[in-house]
Amino acid sequence: MKVSVFGLGYVGCVSIGCIAASGHRVIGVDVIEEKVEQVNNGIPTIFEPGLDDLMEKSHSEGLVSATTSVENAILNSTISLVTVGTPSSPNGDLNLTYIYRVAENIGKALKKVNHIHTIAIRSTVKPGTCDQVISLIEKTSGKTVNKDFYVVSNPEFLREGTAIEDYMNPPYVLVGADNQDAFVPLRELYSNLKAEIYEVSLKTVEVMKYINNSWHALKVTFGNEVGAVCKELGIDSQEVMKLFTKDTALNISANYLRPGFAYGGSCLPKDLSGFLNLASSVNVSSSLLEGVGKSNQEHIDRAIDLIISRNEKKICFYGITFKEGTDDVRNSPSLEVINFLLKKGYEIKIFDRDVNLALNEGRNLATIRYILGDVVDLLVDSIEELEVHSPYMIVAKSTPEIKDYLVSNERKEILDLVFLGNDLRSRENYRGLAW
Repeated sequence: MKVSVFGLGYVGCVSIGCIAASGHRVIGVDVIEEKVEQVNNGIPTIFEPGLDDLMEKSHSEGLVSATTSVENAILNSTISLVTVGTPSSPNGDLNLTYIYRVAENIGKALKKVNHIHTIAIRSTVKPGTCDQVISLIEKTSGKTVNKDFYVVSNPEFLREGTAIEDYMNPPYVLVGADNQDAFVPLRELYSNLKAEIYEVSLKTVEVMKYINNSWHALKVTFGNEVGAVCKELGIDSQEVMKLFTKDTALNISANYLRPGFAYGGSCLPKDLSGFLNLASSVNVSSSLLEGVGKSNQEHIDRAIDLIISRNEKKICFYGITFKEGTDDVRNSPSLEVINFLLKKGYEIKIFDRDVNLALNEGRNLATIRYILGDVVDLLVDSIEELEVHSPYMIVAKSTPEIKDYLVSNERKEILDLVFLGNDLRSRENYRGLAW
């Protein structure tokens, strides 16, 4: 393939070296002549282990060149990777000036191109950026997206110091586009990589860099807060976190890492509070973990706001325990929502098969009755009784029973707090809490 790379900084230079090493011809583009001259001499513009040898070899094979001319690059390539900087603005937002400037210049150059050209945005951008890029290119080129050119989102996940290894052996390749044909050039570009290519919508991919790096920042901070507390307690924090990461079933896994309802139950609130108390006792601030409970409460408040916005005082709840597969109502977020709504004059009926079974068989009877209080009188014996009470159902518990019932019952208005799956999401009467 013939590829142009806009921006000869860290990501751009690594991309040039790795793409050329895969056998493709690459043209680097930058407004700084010194960078262009370096690349034209086979020298990287940045330091990265292994990149000097990679660039020198590719340059000697005639696969690497650079230019300040956007037109020259566009005329001599069929796919362009945009890797220009998107620095933070004073308010924390991204400065996308360079992205949009490149888009306008590419549009002007496309006036002289007769083939379909693909523009892949590799820089970190916010959702909606590619739509703006499309608009700018259409305006300056006079051409039409998905007919004369494609725009895709294709973020990089390169770590300084291991960037070449990260490029050649990524966990996956993400490509976002709103046209199926737009994926084809990227499949060819990455065909030599032993990684699955996920092809999804533009905005989904645009937000992924934010999500990934926010998660990495969260992990670093979590480890440091644990370390600070352990040190004051005379505990080896390195050993603690080594043991922590050995659990790949729960600790380091996909478990719990999905949008759903707030946490509750006995263990999470109690142990989080206990660790914070431990930190306080040794005078260690744990700002990250101190914010966890606040964030959880804010998620409960979101659910309340959604229910209130419906302006329907007669509602029903499926589920009152803190999660599926249990009769435990301790620290249940759905119970907190119900108690709040009752104080606001809502008429509520509740069905929870696990709680009903526990009450009927006398299991945890005293505890359940004590925690539920007068709410126990709102329990009914079947989903059908909820239907009679109100067509508006809040689902606070995910079970095969409720999924089957709602799939076969199209009249029911649904607010899904726990994510029941994709079967119901296309309905007009469906709303999800955070999806």
